[in-house]
Formats: sequence, C-alpha cells, structure tokens
Amino acid sequence: MKTAQPWKVVLGAAVALVALGVGVYVVSSVASQPPRLTPSTAHRDAPIPKPAPSSFPSVSPGTEVARNGDEIMVAGRLFRTGTRVVLWTEPKGFDAYRTERRFSPWPVAKWANPILTPTPRGPVVAAPAGFEGQPASPARVGIRDDVLSWAELEQVRGGAWPLELLQQKIDQFVLHYDVVGLSQYCFRTLHDDRGLSVHFLLDIDGTIYQTMDLKDRAFHATTSNHRSVGIEIAHRGAYESDIPLREFYAKDGEGPYITIPARFGDGGVLVPGRYRPARVQLVRGRINGLNLVMYDFTPQQYDALTRLTATLCTVLPRITLDYAKDERGDVVTRKLPDARLAGLQGLVGHFQIQDEKFDPGPAFDWERVVGGARALMSEEALAENRANAGKPVREGAMAGVAEVSTSQPSTRGSGRVPPRTTPRPGQRAR
Repeated sequence: MKTAQPWKVVLGAAVALVALGVGVYVVSSVASQPPRLTPSTAHRDAPIPKPAPSSFPSVSPGTEVARNGDEIMVAGRLFRTGTRVVLWTEPKGFDAYRTERRFSPWPVAKWANPILTPTPRGPVVAAPAGFEGQPASPARVGIRDDVLSWAELEQVRGGAWPLELLQQKIDQFVLHYDVVGLSQYCFRTLHDDRGLSVHFLLDIDGTIYQTMDLKDRAFHATTSNHRSVGIEIAHRGAYESDIPLREFYAKDGEGPYITIPARFGDGGVLVPGRYRPARVQLVRGRINGLNLVMYDFTPQQYDALTRLTATLCTVLPRITLDYAKDERGDVVTRKLPDARLAGLQGLVGHFQIQDEKFDPGPAFDWERVVGGARALMSEEALAENRANAGKPVREGAMAGVAEVSTSQPSTRGSGRVPPRTTPRPGQRAR
C-alpha cells in the first residue's frame, strides 16, 4: 500500500480549509440579508388620494390670466387706467431692474465691463465723453428709505410693501419732458448712459411704459425721489430759440407735426402715425428766469397722462389733484422754496424742484390734466383725495442713513376733457 506524499496531504488540507471558509461566508451573507419580498400589486388597486379642496374651485391649473392692457402695478397689485400701458415684464417693455445696459452690444453690456472706444489702432478701454464720472454701481432702483422708520424699513427691505403703507409714503407726481423726444431713446439715455431711472415713460403716441413697481424709488428728481412717482414725457423740450425744434417738427396744410430724425430709425413708437402738437402755434413762456419756446404735447399724450393722473390720485390719495399756484392762481414757474416744496402734494414740475430745470415747460396744460382727471375720478376717490390734502409725507428716522444714490446729477389754457369711460381709473384689475 502506497503512502501519500507529504506535499499532497498538505495541499489537500489547504484546499479543504479554503472551501470550508467560502461556504461559511456564503451562508453568513445570505443569513444577514433581509428576506426577499414577493412583489405585490395591491397598491395598484388602492384608491388614489385626492388633493384637498381648492380655495379657487373654478380655476383649472395652468390657466393663463390675461392682462387687459391698461393696468399699472402698485405694490405688486394691478390697477386699471383706461389707457394703453406696457409693463416692464412684457416683450416691448423697458425694465429698470436690469443691471446691464439695454441697448449696448452684449459683450460690453454688463455694467462692470469697460466701454470699448474704436481708434485707428483698434478698440481701447475708455469712458464716453461726458461720462468719465459714471457711477460704479449698476443700481438704478432703491428703497424709499428716507420716509421710513427703522421698523418700516425692516418690514419692506425684502421688497414686499403693503399697499396701505405705500399710500402713506407717496404724495408727489413729478412731470418731466425727456428732451430726446422718444421714449425708447429716453430709456436708453437714463438706463444705459446715466444710471438714472423713472417710473413711467409716455411716448408721442400716448403709450405709457412702466419700468418698475411704484413701491420702489426711482432716481429722477433729487430731493423728491423718496416721496414721488416720476414720468418722462417724450418731447424735444423748450429752448430760448426754436432752432433746436426744427429737426423734430415739420409742417403741412394742417400745421406742425412730429418728424423722427433718420438716426432714430422708426423711433420705437408702438403705434406709428403722424402725431401733432395739441396746439398749432408755438407756445412761449418764462421758466426759472428764462424766456422759452416749445411746441405743445400731443393730444394722445394728454389723454393718457390724464387717465394716469386720475389713477394715481385714486390709488395713492396723498397725491392730491392739484399743483403749486401763485397768488393769481397760475402755475408757479420757478423753483419753489425748500419749505414750500417740503409741504407740497400733488402734481409737480421738475422746474419747481431744481432751478436749472425747465420741464415740463411753458406749453404744458396743467388745467387740462387736472380738470380731466377730476372728471374721471369717482366721488368716493375725490373725497378721499381731498381728505388727504394738508398731510404731506415727512422724512422718517432712516432719512440720510441707509442709502446713498448712485445716480449722477443732471447737467442740462384748457383743452377738452376726455369722456368718462369704463373701467374707472384706479379700479383694481380682476
């Protein structure tokens, strides 16, 4: 009988031990795993829970809510005006909240980017002439902090204003003309070139463009920014001579009409047409010590502005339906003393705030706007408006504390009453 060789015995023992170890590992692994569950279809047969009853039972999810096309936004709420309004959220709107330049080529549109000036040797980094001191910050919108207490600031600094609070903080509607003559180019000048802003633009066709919510502070009227709503009316302006007006006006058998210089293309006017001043003749008058001449605004602008005024005086009743008058009852045509301006409510000319300003000029028909707005407002709105007279907005604890403006200082008879229409100005949008 042969005896197994020692090395074979050792090898066999090793193989047996390895096999035993593998077996133990497999058994222990299987034992440690949770038991396999048998698939069940019971959940497929169970009833699907239904959502809780909606607070809006007649609404189908995904239903679009269409604007009427005449609303303005005040503290996040929409109010009817009865005239065409384009909001900053719409395709043809102008958005003051954007930080980039709206009309610059995209590669240099960001405010932090330098402006490239072409030279014979190629583009170089430089600021355009006249704008070397351009603000470093792109902010064109601010908080109305000068009229707020510390508690009120904490309440609204996130952006959410209760309408009732805003109604206590706005009491002036400041009127400007834009000098460039077209709303699209006004926005370009304010937003892209100067870092300024305004709540509304009013074009020659009567289209109103709202660039921001009225809860926010625009930079358009220096000391009145914190308490006012501002509007830039498209107009070439008033001058000591009519020579600067000749490029923007021509005449035919019916009188003068607005012409858009070729360098402006179609001017961006939403409703193209031939638009004429409300009065045929040039209007002359004295503003802040200068004898000026200008053409009147268009009837379309007066009608739209009248409806907007009625709306603002309804929704923000501390904007009283009036304007600063002299001892004869005529509009004051010079800068107001600081004390009188501090207590002034209602419609305000830019020239009444700054002595180097002349807008809205000698042709502006104050009574046409105020009288027309009065005819459009409800008796309840007029009563509320009168009740707020003599209650001007006062500076709060935050005045001069929290915010420094990044904007640059600037260097430069009755018509028909429009008929009452539905909806009334100031009616909440539904």
